Amino acid sequence: MDGQQFQIIAQQVIEKAQQRGASMSEAFLASSKELLIEVSNQVVETLKMAEERGLGVRIFKDGRMGFAYTADLNPAQIDQIIDEALANSRQSTVDDGNVLPKPAPKYPALDLYDPQINSVPVEHKIELTRQIERIGRQYDPRVKITEKAGYEDSEYYVTIVNSYGLNVSYRGAYCGAYLMVVAEENGDNQTGFGMQYRRKFRDLNATQIGQEAAEKAVRMLGAKKINTQKVPVVFDPYVATNFLGILAPALSAEAVQKGKSLFAGKVNQLVGSDKITLIDDGMLPDGIASSPFDGEGVPTARTVLIERGQLKGFLHNTYTAAKDGVVSTGNGMRSSYKGTPEIGTTNFYILPGELSVEELLKDIASGLYVTEVMGMHTANPISGDFSVGAAGLWIENGQLAYPVRGVAIAGNILDLLASIDAVASDLTFFGGRGAPTCRVAKMTVSGS
Repeated sequence: MDGQQFQIIAQQVIEKAQQRGASMSEAFLASSKELLIEVSNQVVETLKMAEERGLGVRIFKDGRMGFAYTADLNPAQIDQIIDEALANSRQSTVDDGNVLPKPAPKYPALDLYDPQINSVPVEHKIELTRQIERIGRQYDPRVKITEKAGYEDSEYYVTIVNSYGLNVSYRGAYCGAYLMVVAEENGDNQTGFGMQYRRKFRDLNATQIGQEAAEKAVRMLGAKKINTQKVPVVFDPYVATNFLGILAPALSAEAVQKGKSLFAGKVNQLVGSDKITLIDDGMLPDGIASSPFDGEGVPTARTVLIERGQLKGFLHNTYTAAKDGVVSTGNGMRSSYKGTPEIGTTNFYILPGELSVEELLKDIASGLYVTEVMGMHTANPISGDFSVGAAGLWIENGQLAYPVRGVAIAGNILDLLASIDAVASDLTFFGGRGAPTCRVAKMTVSGS
């Protein structure tokens, strides 16, 4: 089904919904095509292709909102879900936040579709996955086991039309590859991973992915335990993005309005060190989460949430913006046509500094460079408290000395943000979240 057909269906939905008494209505149509390849010991274990398309309808009447969706785009079924959405609206409560966005004067122009992702034969993608595994396994004889070697890509098309005359569409695609291996020596097993997600197929680097996974596994062999002590702690980019998982829900306007955000009432106050600037940017060139508009048709934007430690604001969709009397930041996100827009991040990242990683480490006499945390899902996004297991490399005299396991770190995310005294220049994205290496001045590391 092409974009023109989506346009025709969407317009018909709006016309019928308005004829049946809707005050406002919206049609959200999406289609996607996905490929997954997994290889182990050079043998293809998984080859999965999936296609999906569907329609979600939101109808507003008398201040109430109703929603229904279908994967069947035949006229009779579309008529039925319009009726279902109207019926569902009668069961919901009146809410002055139930509004739809009007058309914007312009939308960001973004290059989100690489035709090569579709045109490269599956056989070539399989060989790329095998190559990544070979590079990882050949890096060092101690790399013995492949846990996962995979490639995936996705193409998608989105159309949103509403009764205010909003009518927008876009096409996007991305691809990614990853490797997880296990290194063994003297009965010790350690795991390492490498991964990349890119907008353009040619930007995937098999050598980097394979070598990164193997290097991370090998460098953790022979890991030691350490005594409990208070030292500088350095978070590598991947670990730093894990902490962004605590911050994201707390920076949602919905969480603030419900009294569930640790940042409530702190706009224009210092909530971190002046080294921290936190941005959500739905227009980021080549960003995996970039799009010209969000799940409601609002243009995406670059939103500075924390600037040099000062809280500047929150992420909004149309509903929360209406409640607060502000403009949506373009963060009404939909994972599929089966749901209504929730607040979510796009390309969510800490702005890099100017130091190299070597410069950031050089004046640490003793400290911990954290490369892995366990149990981050147990962190409390309302209070900001966390307690996680950790592993990494011990720092001595500014150099990475030996691997460390079996330690724990705990605290509060606000205290952590306030204690960051250096940020490196190595901003790295893992999907839609990115961070550079960050150094915390002092933190208790609980060991044996």
